[in-house]
Amino acid sequence: MDTPPVESKAPAPLRLGSIDAYRGLVMFLLLAERLNIAAVAKKLPESPVWRFLHTQQEHVAWTGCVLHDLIQPSFSFLVGVALPFSIGNRRARGQSPEAMTGHAFLRAFILVLLGIFLRSAGHTQTNFTFEDTLTQIGLGYGFLYLLALRSVRVQWVALGLILVGYWLAFALWPLPDPGLNLAQVGVPPDFVGNRTGFLAHWNKNTNLAWAFDTWFLNLFPRAQPFLFNEGGYATLSFVPTLGTMVLGLIAGETLRSARPDWTKVRWFVIAGVAGLASGWLLGAVGVCPVVKRIWTPSWVLFSGGWCFLGLAFFYALIDVCDRRRWAFPLVVIGMNSIAAYVIDHQFPPFLRDSLQIHLGQRAFEVFGTVYAPFVLGVGVVGLMWLILYWMWRRKIFLRI
Repeated sequence: MDTPPVESKAPAPLRLGSIDAYRGLVMFLLLAERLNIAAVAKKLPESPVWRFLHTQQEHVAWTGCVLHDLIQPSFSFLVGVALPFSIGNRRARGQSPEAMTGHAFLRAFILVLLGIFLRSAGHTQTNFTFEDTLTQIGLGYGFLYLLALRSVRVQWVALGLILVGYWLAFALWPLPDPGLNLAQVGVPPDFVGNRTGFLAHWNKNTNLAWAFDTWFLNLFPRAQPFLFNEGGYATLSFVPTLGTMVLGLIAGETLRSARPDWTKVRWFVIAGVAGLASGWLLGAVGVCPVVKRIWTPSWVLFSGGWCFLGLAFFYALIDVCDRRRWAFPLVVIGMNSIAAYVIDHQFPPFLRDSLQIHLGQRAFEVFGTVYAPFVLGVGVVGLMWLILYWMWRRKIFLRI
């Protein structure tokens, strides 16, 4: 991808509807986990529609990508997109560099704490885990802020160092002993993600990031020693996640530039196609597999390509063509994304039980018992949206 030429910055608008709408879509996909699509798909195994919806709402086992895998990179990307606008607004209000730096690092700390807090729900003690979306963003946010103060050229160089350095660290890490019992690290012997040869450096729970966590996570109080993460997720993924946020940072700088709107859209499309092609190619030729769960460098490029294309779509339609009304439900969610995240983690059981108590189970069987879980899920998601709408009407926004 070519670096867009440095141009003078136009006055930053107070808020771009495209960013809120795109973020709203991402958060809606997270809330949509409560639609119970899997329950319906299980009862209708012959239905290609429900099978497809179920597939798109479940993370791939290891390599590859479906829609659900793009939630976290999109959210991380949009953190980077929004940062130049945040810095510009704070400077316009006369905030000192020291105050902005202090706020950025405080925000990073709070994000990490909030992620741990939400992940500890239902546990008997604090669950010190750092692979959650909020903790991953928090661990890298301070570095992202420092990069936002530098030129776009420096940001590109930093991205390259992150991707190459992270790839090299995994590639140089020794392969596991051939006699290792994979079941001891939570990996079935016939696991579909296992590779042989060079690509085995990125296999589940036998890689560098897994080895780091077997040391790092056991430094914290735990009910049982940490041996592996069931899904293969890792703390060190915050490093390439920072790369995803840097891509967003570069996109945000492009949005703030004075170049014509359609030039921005075209650049986003070119960047998107280049990201998709380069990420896929690295996996196809055996240099680095495309794995979301450990956020491989090829995943940064591949998922980043989708993020650029998503931003191009929303920016062109909403901010360039001024087609906004259709996106209002998404904007309500996107303007309160942290609140939506917390609500999604804390409210669904209460809302589900309340609906069943007050309306009765038969109210959700209006389309038949097969679809009852889905109808109930629609009710839960609808109530969560109404909570966010109530907050939007009263200008209550959860900021960090």
